[in-house]
Amino acid sequence: MAVIPIEVEDLLRRLTPQVLGAVVRRFGHFDLAEDATQEALVAATTQWPRDGLPRDPRAWLITVASRRLTDLLRAEQSRRRREEKLAQWAVTEVGVQQADDREASGTDDTLVLLFMCCHPSLPAASQIALTLRAVGGLSVTEIARALVTSEQTVTRRITRAKQSIKDSGVPFALPSAGAGRLDSVLRVLYLIFNEGYASTAGTQLLRADLADEAIRLARILHAILPDDSEVTGLLALMLLVHARHRARTGPDGALIPMAEQDRARWDRAAIEEGVALITAALPRGPTGPYQLQAAIAAVHDEASSAETTDWAQITALYEVLLRVDDNPVVALNHAVAVSMVSGPGPGLELLRRLESDPRMAGHRRFHAVRAHLLERHGDPAAALAAYQAAARHATNAQQQRYLSQQITRLHNQT
Repeated sequence: MAVIPIEVEDLLRRLTPQVLGAVVRRFGHFDLAEDATQEALVAATTQWPRDGLPRDPRAWLITVASRRLTDLLRAEQSRRRREEKLAQWAVTEVGVQQADDREASGTDDTLVLLFMCCHPSLPAASQIALTLRAVGGLSVTEIARALVTSEQTVTRRITRAKQSIKDSGVPFALPSAGAGRLDSVLRVLYLIFNEGYASTAGTQLLRADLADEAIRLARILHAILPDDSEVTGLLALMLLVHARHRARTGPDGALIPMAEQDRARWDRAAIEEGVALITAALPRGPTGPYQLQAAIAAVHDEASSAETTDWAQITALYEVLLRVDDNPVVALNHAVAVSMVSGPGPGLELLRRLESDPRMAGHRRFHAVRAHLLERHGDPAAALAAYQAAARHATNAQQQRYLSQQITRLHNQT
C-alpha cells in the first residue's frame, strides 16, 4: 500500500465534513451518507498517492461517495421508491463530475451539517458527541476526553443520535430563528477548537487544522448572526487564543508555557480583530461565558510581557464568569488567577475545594496546577507527587514530555 503523504491526510481531514454535508443534503440518510463518505476517503487514500490529486478533490470525493450511497440505497428494501428519487441524479459519469465541480466551487454544507447534528430532538450530550464526530472529525477517544466521559458512553450517544436523525426526517437546511440549536452549536465549535488548541493524544501538542476549521465555521455563523453577542464572543475568543499558537511550541514541538513564550511571535492581526470583536460585543449584552472568556484572553494578549499581565482584572473577570458558568475548569482557572494576585496559598485553598469533584480526579491540568502552586509555596515533595499524578493522566506526548521534565528537575533538586 502506498504511503499517504501528510498533506493528503490533512486535506482529507479538512474535506470530510464538507463532503458528508453535501451528500446528506443531496440524498438524506445521515447514517448511510457517513458510511459512503468513509468509503470515498478509503478510495482516495488508495488512488491519490498513485494517480495524483484530482483537479477538484472535494468534487471527486462527493462523486465517489454519491455513487456508493446510490449502491447502499438500492440494497435496501424500498428499492423502487428510492430509485425514483435517485433518478434525479442519474447522469453520466462526466455529468456527475461537472455537477459536483459546480457544487464544490460555491457550496459548503459543513455549517448546515453542524446545525442538523444539533437538532433539538436530540439530548444535548448526543448533539455534542455526534457533531464532534461528524463535523470535527474527532475520534471516539478524543470525544470521550473532551466530554470527560467513557468511550462506551460516547459510542452509545453517537449511535442513538444517528438513529434519531434517521427516524425524525429532519430536513437538511439551516433552522429557522429560535430553533433551539445555537447553544449546542457554539459549545461544539468551542470543543472542536479546544481539541485543536491542545490535542488529546498523539505526538503533537496542536492540531491547527481543527482550530482553523472551528474559526472558519465561527466566522460563517457570525456572518449569519452578526448581532448575537455570544456568537461574536466565541469568534473573538478563538482568534485571541489561536493568535498565540506559533509561540506555544518550540522547534522540536515541545510545549512552551505562556509565561515563557516569545510574544513577538503572537499574531497581532488576529489579536486586533479579536479585541475589536469583543469590545463591540460586550456593551450589547447580555454578557455570556464566551464573551467573558474572550475578555480574559484579551487581557493576556494585550500585556507586553508575562510580568505586566493585569491579573487583578483577570481574577475579577473569572469571578463574574463563575456566576455565569460555575464549572470546575473555570474554578481551576480562577484559582490560578488568585494565586498570581495573592500568592500560592490562597490558590491552593481554592484547589482544595475542587479535590472532591470527581471530574477533577483524572484531570491532568488540575494536578499540574496544584504541583506548580505547591512548588511556589515551598513544598517540593508534594509538588513532585502532584506532577507525577499529572503525568499519569496526560495522554498527549508533548504534555507528558513537559511534565516529565518538571519531575526530573524536582528530583535533581531534592
